[in-house]
Amino acid sequence: MTKVVYPGTFDPITNGHTDLIERAGKLFGSVVVAIAASPKKQPLLTLEERIALVQSSTSHVPNVIVIGFSNLLAEFVVQQGARVILRGLRAVSDFEYEFQLADMNRHLAPEVESVFLTPANHLSYISSTLIREIASLEGDVTEFVDPQVAQALTRKFQKS
Repeated sequence: MTKVVYPGTFDPITNGHTDLIERAGKLFGSVVVAIAASPKKQPLLTLEERIALVQSSTSHVPNVIVIGFSNLLAEFVVQQGARVILRGLRAVSDFEYEFQLADMNRHLAPEVESVFLTPANHLSYISSTLIREIASLEGDVTEFVDPQVAQALTRKFQKS
């Protein structure tokens, strides 16, 4: 059973992320959703909040494990005993950056492969950045995220 690691900040998890996790769950024996602490990105949601929201958004996928991490991705993947890194591509513009990451990860952990999936067409324009922006302006994001994520964003921006 091949284990895949799907890394990201998931600030917040979107329906596009969930789509990839569901499809990865059918392709791989185990899917580790690796949530990067990413303090340099100054995430809106805490690591604990992001872990909880990813767990609730993916609870229907039986072979998913959600783990936070703060070390080098290549090291984390090896520590998890995984052989594959999953990355999502929404548009051609994502490819160059993802290609660089894949090359660097291959250099750091030659035994680990990177694979790429694209989200369903109707989800390809969704990004966490857009979701945060819409939510910050009191827009309705319920079409793009799990209901618990929408509620968490509403609470977060009401505090601001």
